Amino acid sequence: MGEISIKINIADRVYPLKVNMEEEEVIRRAAKIINDRIKEYQDNYAVRDKQDLLSMCVLHYATATLKAERKVMHEDTDVTEKVYQLDQLLTDFFSK
Repeated sequence: MGEISIKINIADRVYPLKVNMEEEEVIRRAAKIINDRIKEYQDNYAVRDKQDLLSMCVLHYATATLKAERKVMHEDTDVTEKVYQLDQLLTDFFSK
């Protein structure tokens, strides 16, 4: 599909973007999530500077991403170990 022009508002600033049509919904949703997180930080902390709020959001989402990556790597390792154990059982079974 083709590219479209959209405007995204993050922290009261408008960013014009050209995106693939199939990405538009994801980008708009991401901007809403960011703005919701900024509002939450504004409401719960004595922080008003948009730069500080954006930095806190970036830290939050970077941390979440790293945790998710670590979890996936750990799960991949667990699956690999289980497959290896199963392979050993089958090898032992069929070699008798």
